[in-house]
Amino acid sequence: MPTDSLVALVATSDAVLFDFDGPICDVFAGMPAPGVAKALSGIVAEQAPEFAPEAEATDDPMEVHRLSQLGGPSLLATVESALTAAEVAAVAVAGPPIGGAVWALKAAHSTGRKVAVVSNNSAECVKVFLALHSLDEFVHEVVGRPELNPALMKPSPHPLLVASTTLGVAPARSVLVGDSVTDIEAAKAAGMHVIGFANKPPKRTALPSAGADAVIASMETLAKALARRIPGR
Repeated sequence: MPTDSLVALVATSDAVLFDFDGPICDVFAGMPAPGVAKALSGIVAEQAPEFAPEAEATDDPMEVHRLSQLGGPSLLATVESALTAAEVAAVAVAGPPIGGAVWALKAAHSTGRKVAVVSNNSAECVKVFLALHSLDEFVHEVVGRPELNPALMKPSPHPLLVASTTLGVAPARSVLVGDSVTDIEAAKAAGMHVIGFANKPPKRTALPSAGADAVIASMETLAKALARRIPGR
């Protein structure tokens, strides 16, 4: 059951923003991230070999993407394009949405809130996944990775502020649901409330420490809180 504090938190929110990888989809469940990172680091090694050792040292595709900007605009564009293609392929084989995510999206939408997905993954892959699982009708806006500008990815508040502006809801009346410390940092910088999704045990400590206003262990808990009818909605 949702806590009273969680119910009170979502009751003050006119917009619910969901991170994608974690709260909605396990993006690389069917196409493991280390393999994608290796392919991207191969591009770095070919075009900017001086940055290859650092790129090859990580198994996180997002980190390879961030590193690629050191090699200049051409390398960044090539890596970003390859990452987007890999993400689109990955979500097609990622399996069903995270347990409770469908219920949470529907609950947010049906209670009159604006709903957005805000992700460091590409908008393309988010839209493909939502359409594949018939969830696009419950999402008003998708804000994906800023094009050719890794500095504007979360933990920058930029994507959240773009979503807030597009939805027409003030940051203070918005809440982000995210599963990482960078999500918490981005929301705080944007002036939003934030719910941490502790889908792994270490996050039960890390997310509150980072400043999450509430922490949930399942998306079902969030769905139940969102489903509480709010007078006037």
